Amino acid sequence: MNLAEEQLKRAISEHLDPLRRFSAALTGNPADGDDLAQGTVERLLDKGVPRDATFAAWMYRVCRNLWIDQVRKNARMTTPGQDDLERRMDNLDGEQTVMTMMRMGEIEAAMQKLEIDQREVLALVAIEECSYREAAEILEIPIGTVMSRVARARKRLLELS
Repeated sequence: MNLAEEQLKRAISEHLDPLRRFSAALTGNPADGDDLAQGTVERLLDKGVPRDATFAAWMYRVCRNLWIDQVRKNARMTTPGQDDLERRMDNLDGEQTVMTMMRMGEIEAAMQKLEIDQREVLALVAIEECSYREAAEILEIPIGTVMSRVARARKRLLELS
């Protein structure tokens, strides 16, 4: 095993929990999220990571692209499970004000009603605590688009509460 492979495996190991949370947020449940995370790890091990890429950003991008492929194939979307949301509630910062105004069942129902672009941005910013810039890089969209999607998602969550 060469040094690059060792570094890649170490980076994957260090980022596995955030990858699993992000995957569960995209797929809608921990079991499907784990499948997506496993596919992401396999792809990273198989294809590697470009030398000029930030590992976490590349990992999220690979995960998102795999998920988009799955959605296109399966044509079904769901939301994060209540258990994962409850476990993560204590670690939220800016969105905590909005989230604590709602009961967990309402959050799950509200997340289902968000458009997917809002849900994935909210998962990165609120759950994974990425900066707007990091989310923009991961999703390959302008930072202003990230900001407006987060704002629309927050507004929609408030309307649904």
